[in-house]
Amino acid sequence: MHEGHRRRVKERYLTEGLDSFTDHQVLEMLLFYCIPMKDTNEMAHKMVREFGSLAGLFEADPRDIGQRCGVSENTAILVSLIPSLARRYFKGKWGEKPVLNTPSKAGAYAVSLFVGRQYESFFVICLDAQNRVNYPALVHEGTVNEVPVYPRLILELVLRHQAHSVILTHNHPGGSLSPSQTDIEVTKAIISTLAPISVKVLDHIIVAGDQFISLKQKNYF
Repeated sequence: MHEGHRRRVKERYLTEGLDSFTDHQVLEMLLFYCIPMKDTNEMAHKMVREFGSLAGLFEADPRDIGQRCGVSENTAILVSLIPSLARRYFKGKWGEKPVLNTPSKAGAYAVSLFVGRQYESFFVICLDAQNRVNYPALVHEGTVNEVPVYPRLILELVLRHQAHSVILTHNHPGGSLSPSQTDIEVTKAIISTLAPISVKVLDHIIVAGDQFISLKQKNYF
């Protein structure tokens, strides 16, 4: 019975893709590949319900998934891999050394760095003289709504990755795109730190979900 159901789900995916699937149906099919010979429909419902949404489940710590859902380590790891796989996918789509020469390109690239990250994180995107990405350096990952930024650490990263200029970016997991006073002060502090070595801060992008704003465009600095 289970094998017949699994075959039908797979055929539906091959015919329609995932767009018409509900969240628990997406998870149900994913669980096929780590839980053999068992109905995964009820388990999928339970796991999504436990974390409030499919995204909440994917972003959870695998140890929490295992403990709260009563699933094996293999299952918990597979489920928690999804956001990291998505970031790797987007990185591949951008290709080697993408050119970030407009705020829209910089914003779209920044959004791809934060897929699935539930904590506030701060990146320094190091660019060469043609505005191509040398390296997106994760400076720090903090709590849900706060991340400390150390200008001296950023100076070291810029020198290590031979940046001609940089784009700063961090996310607001709470969903607001409005910069805080601290965001603005940190931007200015980093500009001052990098000025003596002639490295420009081209922009500071704030990301919330799949939306972003450019502090440069908004004339915050």
